[in-house]
Formats: sequence, structure tokens, C-alpha cells
Amino acid sequence: MNKNEMLVAAIKNGTVIDHIPSEKAYQVAQLLKLAELETPVTIGYNFRSKKLGRKGIIKIEDKFFTDEEISRLSVVAPNIVLNIIRDYEVVEKKTVTTPEEIRGIVKCNNPVCITNNEPMQTHFHVLDGILTCHYCEKEQDINKVELV
Repeated sequence: MNKNEMLVAAIKNGTVIDHIPSEKAYQVAQLLKLAELETPVTIGYNFRSKKLGRKGIIKIEDKFFTDEEISRLSVVAPNIVLNIIRDYEVVEKKTVTTPEEIRGIVKCNNPVCITNNEPMQTHFHVLDGILTCHYCEKEQDINKVELV
């Protein structure tokens, strides 16, 4: 292996989140509550990327994410790649895609929406990068959302 490419230590088992837009790396870490984990986490950003120009990368030892956790990621960084690592080898690659429905992740930007005035989970329908609130039908651009 070329030592110039070895910028971050390999992990034996866990998940590598790759192709994160550089400016979204810390938001992804927050969304996944990585600060609460007991296992080692490496967060890097501004790595060179042919696809993005600059990218972020996060390595989490001994952690494998649920589909629900992964769908949360799609809101802030669609098209990131999750590499599942077992015994230092990539055994699976998943490209994160935005689901058709998002619950409890994004705040509705309508101040009179019931979700902003009652203790209840938000619920949006997703179509072509537009989130439509299930309750008040207010639309918002997925790139301009506020997380719950």
C-alpha cells in the first residue's frame, strides 16, 4: 500500500462513512450521536476526492448502523457511501439514498404546524428533493432544512 494514501488508520470491524461533503462531516457525526459512543471514532475532512473535490470521512470501530440511522444521514448528506468492515476487509458497500418518508428528523418550517405546537414527531413525504409536511402540507427544500 502506498504510504501517501494511508491518511487514517484502518479499522478491524465497524463502519467507514465515505464521500461526505466536507462541510457536512461534523453534522453527520452529530446526527449519528457519535460523541456518545464508547468505541474509537475518527473524523476527517478536506481529504482530496475525485468525485467531490474535497470530502469528509468518518471511521467508527465496532459500530454497525440500523436502516433508520442510515435514513437520518440521507437528509444532510445524500449519496454518501457506507463501507461495512469485518476483519479489515470491506464486506459490504451501501450508498445512502433519501427514503420516501422521513419521520422525526427534520423540523417543519411552518410555525403554526401541529408538530411545532404539540409534542409529536414530524413526518414528511419526500419527492425530488422537496419535503412536504404530512400534517400542514408546507413544502421545504431538503438542502435548507433544520434538524429536530
